[in-house]
Amino acid sequence: MEVKDSNGNLLNAGDSGHVIKDLKVRESSTVIKWGTVVKNIRLTDNEDEVESKVDGSMMVLRTEFLKKK
Repeated sequence: MEVKDSNGNLLNAGDSGHVIKDLKVRESSTVIKWGTVVKNIRLTDNEDEVESKVDGSMMVLRTEFLKKK
C-alpha cells in the first residue's frame, strides 16, 4: 500500500509534514490552522488517512490535506 501526500510524495511512518488548509475538527469548535506541523505520522489501514499528534491530541487526518516536510 502506498500512502501519498497532496503533492504525490510517498509518506512513511515517522515522517513529518504540515497542513495545507484550515481544517475544522468534528464535534468540536477547534480549528487546525494552515501550516500546523504534524509530527511522527502513523499509517492506518486506509491509504487516504494517517494518524498523528496535532497540538497534543491524537487525530486522524486525510492525506489530501498534508504536505510532506
